[in-house]
Order: sequence, then structure tokens, then C-alpha cells
Amino acid sequence: MSEHTGIPYRCFLYHHTGSARKLLSSVKDAGTGIGIHLPPKCTAVQEPHNAAERSNMSVFTGAGVAIVTPFKEDGSIDYEGFAKNIEYQIAGGTDAIIVCGTTGEAATMTEEEHLDVIRYCIKVVNKRIPVIAGTGSNCTKTAIYLTQEAEKAGADAALVVTPYYNKATQKGLKQHFEAVAKSVSIPLILYNIPGRTGGVNILPETMVALCEENENIVGVKDATGNFSQLVKLMSLAKGKVDVYSGNDDQVVPLLSLGGKGVISVLSNVAPKQTHDMCQKFFDGDVDGARQIQLDALPLINALFCEVNPIPVKKAMALQGQPAGPLRMPLTEMEPEHAKMLEQEMKAFGVL
Repeated sequence: MSEHTGIPYRCFLYHHTGSARKLLSSVKDAGTGIGIHLPPKCTAVQEPHNAAERSNMSVFTGAGVAIVTPFKEDGSIDYEGFAKNIEYQIAGGTDAIIVCGTTGEAATMTEEEHLDVIRYCIKVVNKRIPVIAGTGSNCTKTAIYLTQEAEKAGADAALVVTPYYNKATQKGLKQHFEAVAKSVSIPLILYNIPGRTGGVNILPETMVALCEENENIVGVKDATGNFSQLVKLMSLAKGKVDVYSGNDDQVVPLLSLGGKGVISVLSNVAPKQTHDMCQKFFDGDVDGARQIQLDALPLINALFCEVNPIPVKKAMALQGQPAGPLRMPLTEMEPEHAKMLEQEMKAFGVL
């Protein structure tokens, strides 16, 4: 960051163009005459702060939290607690909130609850950071309905998972996502997580085609864990696909390939550290980013020693954050795992 101009010494590679995008071949420090020359094809932009300015850019860069949905003891949604968690995330520097995803237990919500939680989140956030609504379904009609309702509520984007159980072909995946995209105008980030969808995998060629042929399909949350596939995707995409890590233990490696950030479970209990890991990388402090990634690894492993979100809800409870019980069929964390989790939280400095 220049102390004279306040402009970050870094570049963002946005694959869209538009009036909001400011192209600068060099940036001069006021009063010094020092020119900061940018590499070819690199764009210096002042980061946008509202949805309108973002319309032709990435939905977000940095650390987005896959936020937990807190429940009361009777199983109903704890909206007051949810508001507290949202404020905690924003205060911690989180760059976006992803609501009603896997971590938010959307799978055990009714459609009415699902949409109410999205609407409430958007209301509380009040445009301070982007809200990305989880609206995927294995039924295309349902995915369209949820995404349209999220758009009406004011979501900045939607996260749409691959159809699960049905196990669609690549042709089926393409038609499914295109149908959802054509039904709304907000950006879509696709969610590729074969481990939860019966092995359904968006292949790199399919992902690139979807982004090239559909203006509002802008990227993917990749939770495949397959770095060879990721490298192929980034090579084929040539900057046309915004890629977010879906694995907290692979954030910095993905950023090194040109990734935009992470959609994170870790952020629920360590928002500042997760944000800083990304920000340091963007600011050129690769060593600092790498150190956070490595230091966080034992805690990340503990957060996934049982099915997500079982451990993260326990971790939030240990911190005194609203989390509440899990909805069946998820069950409470095993005592020996809870003890290990507590130890790693203390070691990482979040307890």
C-alpha cells in the first residue's frame, strides 16, 4: 500500500470488462515521481464496494465464509444468534458471506426456512460485503426457483452445487447450469464437490464452456482436492473462470495458480486469519500467507476430522459463538475429537 496514494501495489485479474474497470498502465506516487509499472495484461483497480460496481467483475476476492446456521435447542433457527455471527464475520474482515451452503445445513431446511435465512442474512449484511446464496438442488426446477427468489431478495450472487444423487452426465450438467443461469441476472458460482454428490464432477472443459457461453456463470468453488484437474482448468480457462478453493488446506496453493480466494469453513472461527492469509498473498507477502496456511493446518484437520459442520459447530460453541445443536442425521462430536479440536484451537490462538 502506498502511503502517498493509498493504492495497493497489486493487480486483480478480472475476466470481464466494463465501465467500472479502470485500466492503468502505471501508477505514480503523488509528489515522488515514482512510477509503479504493472506487468502486461495486469489491471490495477480500486476495489469496488457495492454490487453495481461489481457487476462486470469477480463476485469477490479473498476469504468468503461458508457461514454456519445456528439453531435453538428446539431445532428452530436462532436468528438473533445468526445476526451476531454475521457481525463477528464482518468485524473480522471476511470478504463475503456464503449462506445456506453445506456448512449452513441447508440440506435439512425446508424451502421456506432456506429462503428466510437467505433473506435475513441479506438484510443484516445490508450491502456491506457480498452475500452469496446457496441455491443448488438436484432438481433443476427447484434450483431455478431458489435462485430466482435469492435474486429477488437482493443476493449478490448464487452458489449452485452440481445435481446430487441423479448423477448427471457432462451434457446434463451443462444444461442444468445453463437453465439456472438463464433464469436470473445475478452471477453464478458453481460448486464442484464430487465427494458429496456421488462422484459428479464438472470437468475442466465443461466449466470453461459454461463460463464462455453464459455471461453470468463466472466461476467455481472447487472442492475436488484434485490439483492436477485444477491446473488443467486454470490452463484452459485463461482467466475466464474465477476459481475459489473449497478446501481450507489448499488456499495458498490455489492462489498461486491465479485463484480468487476461498469459500471457507475455517473462517467461522478464524475470520481475521483466513482473510489475512489471502490478503497477504495479494499484497505480495507470499511468505506471510504461506505461514498462516501452514500454521492453520492442524486446526483445519481437526475441523474436518468428522463430517462438516459437526466440528465447526463445536468449535464455535467453545468460542461462545451461537451455534446450537445439529439437525439430524448429523450428531454431536465424539469426545476424543472434541478434545483434539479444543487443543488445536488454543494452539492457533482462537481459543
